[in-house]
Amino acid sequence: MHPPMTVHIKCFASLRETLGVAARDLPHRRGMTVADAWRALSAAPPPENLLCARNHEYVDFGQAVDDGDEIAFFPPVTGG
Repeated sequence: MHPPMTVHIKCFASLRETLGVAARDLPHRRGMTVADAWRALSAAPPPENLLCARNHEYVDFGQAVDDGDEIAFFPPVTGG
């Protein structure tokens, strides 16, 4: 028997508080994208300039997601 196919989602900084989740596993499905992962966390559109990464590399919301991937969402970092 095969283990269930999942995608691991992480939220950082203010997103963690806003969404009320630091990490969550989602079932993976064929054709899944980073945008689909966001929609599984929130019915609201993503904040402007939201950064996302797939397996520690920046990607856009149209990026395909594979079984076992880690998707991270975090607000842009500002410096001063």
